[in-house]
Amino acid sequence: MLISGEQIASRVIEMGRQITNDCGGQAVVFVGVLKGAAIFLSDLVRQVEVDASFDFIGVASYGNPRGPKQEKIWDSTGEVRLTKDVEHSLRDQNVILVEDILDTGLTLSFLKRLLLGHQPKSFRVAVLLDKTSRRKLAFEADYVGFTIPDAFVVGYGLDYAEKYRNLRDIYVLPTPPAVD
Repeated sequence: MLISGEQIASRVIEMGRQITNDCGGQAVVFVGVLKGAAIFLSDLVRQVEVDASFDFIGVASYGNPRGPKQEKIWDSTGEVRLTKDVEHSLRDQNVILVEDILDTGLTLSFLKRLLLGHQPKSFRVAVLLDKTSRRKLAFEADYVGFTIPDAFVVGYGLDYAEKYRNLRDIYVLPTPPAVD
């Protein structure tokens, strides 16, 4: 186990308070990145004490090996494509993009450019995990749950081949099995 469910719950409460303070009473639209951020998004939104709504967005990276995005054999060309766009207008809204893990920075850089094109009033990023040692593009989140080492992690929404998302805690998977 790397991070317990209790540690996650405590940190999510702190992040919710920070977001509440930063919002100054204004409404926020949370945009969760599918699928991994769904659990984190649900817990985070319930800790924010301003009017909040949420939407989802989906992306895929060209050239990735099949399987999880944090695969050690990352072979991405750096191209990210949209698989699901938001369903509601973000124009003049306070937007917080919510992601499970900030790794290379490729996906979040793509999403930031894309969502800024919707002309939000403000834009911030919240991530549960930040794996700074893997950064390929300079990117910093506004809200970070935990900074973690370069390890393959599962649980609390993070998966390996769609498994382990439902675990309450976050675990290091010592050697991810090969994906067909």
